[in-house]
Amino acid sequence: MTIRVIIVDDQAMVRAGFAALLDAQSDIDVVGDAADGAQALEVNGRTHPDVVLMDVRMPVMDGLEAARRLLDPPVPGAHRPKVLMLTTFDVDDYVYEALRAGASGFLLKDAPPADLIAAVRVVAAGEALLAPSVTRRLIEDFARTRPARRRAPETRLNGLTPRETEVLELIARGLSNQEIAADLVLAEQTVKTHIGRILAKLGLRDRAQAVVLAYESGLVTPGR
Repeated sequence: MTIRVIIVDDQAMVRAGFAALLDAQSDIDVVGDAADGAQALEVNGRTHPDVVLMDVRMPVMDGLEAARRLLDPPVPGAHRPKVLMLTTFDVDDYVYEALRAGASGFLLKDAPPADLIAAVRVVAAGEALLAPSVTRRLIEDFARTRPARRRAPETRLNGLTPRETEVLELIARGLSNQEIAADLVLAEQTVKTHIGRILAKLGLRDRAQAVVLAYESGLVTPGR
């Protein structure tokens, strides 16, 4: 199945470059682009993409506000794409907030072309793009420098089994399913089952929100 993508960035050259790269893939089709968040909402409603590549800093409406509106549309049943944030900075508060809003991850604009292509495929498949060490650094730096934003452990976590809590901690530390399976001596399919139950119990959309909750609740702290 072809992955439908729109590219949102205020620089025309960036949009054109990303579009040329992605359109060259047999399984990816760039169906639109936008120069700001407001345009992104209009293009999304018209094209119904699977993935939105969203720049963080743009005029008129930034990527954070656009991501919030795309992922929590005011109209019931409205199309909700996966959102992959693009940034020139490896630690960016706006990207963290986008993860909290439900974005599936983020990617540096200067990442190798192969990483961008892989990222679109990973996000389209329903996974969160959290494996790169830069993402762990983003969340850990946010938690370390802004402790006032963090809350006491949430009562929602009480509904997890001890094993599910272990899995959530390892997710928050950036481990892949394969790494979690090796660490806990489990089958990878069992890990996937645990993750599905964790997301369902906590009312989370994906792995990205699970990581954010683990840090904000105090279940995991940087350097521990």
